[in-house]
Amino acid sequence: MASGSKPVIESLASRVRSVGRGFAVAAGAGATAGVAGFAYGLWEKNQFVLREETVPILPEGSAPVRVLHISDIHFVPSQRKKAEWLRSLATLEPDLVVNTGDNLSHPHAVVPLLDALRPLLKFPGVFVPGSNDYYAPRFKNPATYFLGPSRVKDNPVELDWPRLRSGFGMSGWIDLTNRHQSLPINGIRFDFSGVDDPHLNRERYTGWPRGTVGQDSRPHLRVAVIHAPYQRVLDHFTNDAADLILAGHTHGGQICIPGYGALVANCDLPTWRAKGLHDWENNGRATPVNVSGGIGTSRFAPVRIACKPEAVLLTLTPRQ
Repeated sequence: MASGSKPVIESLASRVRSVGRGFAVAAGAGATAGVAGFAYGLWEKNQFVLREETVPILPEGSAPVRVLHISDIHFVPSQRKKAEWLRSLATLEPDLVVNTGDNLSHPHAVVPLLDALRPLLKFPGVFVPGSNDYYAPRFKNPATYFLGPSRVKDNPVELDWPRLRSGFGMSGWIDLTNRHQSLPINGIRFDFSGVDDPHLNRERYTGWPRGTVGQDSRPHLRVAVIHAPYQRVLDHFTNDAADLILAGHTHGGQICIPGYGALVANCDLPTWRAKGLHDWENNGRATPVNVSGGIGTSRFAPVRIACKPEAVLLTLTPRQ
């Protein structure tokens, strides 16, 4: 070997070792950031908040109506902090509770969930189911959400939705699964129309409760209740003259980028509408839609980032 070759080889070897150290440092930093992010997500999933909104849709001269919107609890029996927070919501003393589905995330969650919701079940309420009331979640690669809305896999594990629905119904909450019903609140007749989960393509529209001025002279307010806010369903209820639409399902994106927001909505809703109160417009009509960011997560993806779990208190006031 020529004497001049040795320094060149040693220089190349030194560079290789330097590059290797650089990759190792980068990999280590990435792993540390990943662990830190996961740890933060575990912490944030229990940082429950109450979002408050005012919606001016009541007839002139009406007293305000306080509506507590809860969604996507995804309850697991061991979740004591979540159970305590759910019980505390009763101190808000709402005039109405609206539950837009996905209450369960475990086969044994029905009894402890009903216990956690017992204080709220004393108030008038309505509900519809979500896919995770029917079927238990399964582990999946989170990256698949970027490919489109999730799908129920073959041979799903069924949850005890009939028992949960019975518990709600025996407490007086109204089941709006592909049905409609009226409920008087503060002198106003609330006409509800609900559907089964559009994420499972189970929605069937049944219109609004009937009633003429001669039968019921109270002012009417039309409220649509759904789990997954697919555009076809929002279009239908907007065209059908709903005064308010309430939905959940999106988890607000669950893992968001600060200053940007949600990356996915798990349906065809634009990601910037994945959480919050917005007007949905179709065929010259506009209807306020509240999409809850949800209270829980799948037990196989128990993190939230820049998207704290929430319940929503809507104060309905007279139209301006």
